[in-house]
Amino acid sequence: MPYIEQNIREDIDKQHSQPHVCGSLNYQITKIIHDYILYKGLCYGAINEAVGALECAKLELYRMIAAPYEDKKIKENGLISELDLRLNFNKRPMGRFSGLISGDGD
Repeated sequence: MPYIEQNIREDIDKQHSQPHVCGSLNYQITKIIHDYILYKGLCYGAINEAVGALECAKLELYRMIAAPYEDKKIKENGLISELDLRLNFNKRPMGRFSGLISGDGD
């Protein structure tokens, strides 16, 4: 993340601080992946493993956080169109953990 200033990078690296903006989050994820590849050695296998881990993390984030949040918002704001009804959206089980998501004002 070339746009993250060096002093901010060093602060993040030393303190393992929580990212407070998207750029810092992206930097931390990228740094972890770089460190992993440096540890494993630069080769197809290490790159493939890193990409696979990122993809699985993305899918897990969507499955556990985004989908239940979307279900909550559908309950609050309704379906988008008749297509949702045709696809039997209302008959699908809502996210198992949707009750854990509190109102966030949006």
